[in-house]
Amino acid sequence: MQPERISRRKFLTYTIASVGGFLVSGTVFPMVRMAIDPMLKHGEESDFVEVCKLDDLSEAPKKFGFDRQLKDAWYDSVQKFEAWITKDKDGNILALSPICKHLGCTVDWEGGGNKNRYFCPCHFGFYYSNGLNVPNTPPPAPLDKYEVKVKGNKVFLGPLQPNNVTEKPKGE
Repeated sequence: MQPERISRRKFLTYTIASVGGFLVSGTVFPMVRMAIDPMLKHGEESDFVEVCKLDDLSEAPKKFGFDRQLKDAWYDSVQKFEAWITKDKDGNILALSPICKHLGCTVDWEGGGNKNRYFCPCHFGFYYSNGLNVPNTPPPAPLDKYEVKVKGNKVFLGPLQPNNVTEKPKGE
C-alpha cells in the first residue's frame, strides 16, 4: 500500500494557511492580552496610605497631606493628596476631600471668617462639618470622603467615595 501523495496545490494551501494563522495569532494575541490584562490583576493592599496618628486627630478638622503611588499602564508616579480629617466624641473618623464639588477649588476649614464650616473661596460655597453642602450656595453635592482604616494608632486613607450624608450635623 502506497501512502497518498499530496499535490502541489494542497501543499501550498496548507503551507500558506499555516503561515497566515501564525501571523494572525501573533498580532491578535497581544491585543487580546492587553484587553483582558486589567481583569487578571488582583487588587493590592497598597490602596490604603498611612496619613497620620490617631492621637493627632480632634473634633476640629485638621488638614493632612499624603502621597499615593499611582500606576498608569507602564508609568509609575507619585501624586500628592490632601484630606480634612476629624474624630468625633464617639471615636468615629471622617476624612473629607478638600476639592469643592462646584468647580474643583480647594476648601478651607473656617475660611473667610466663617465658623464651623468649610469655605470655598472661588464662589463662596459652604459645607457643614460633615461635608454636606449648605443649601442656596454654589456647591451641588457634598464633599467626597475617603475610606478610612485604623490599625493600632495609625490612620490609613483609601480611595475616595461619594459622601451620602443628607442631614446637617446637630447644632449647626
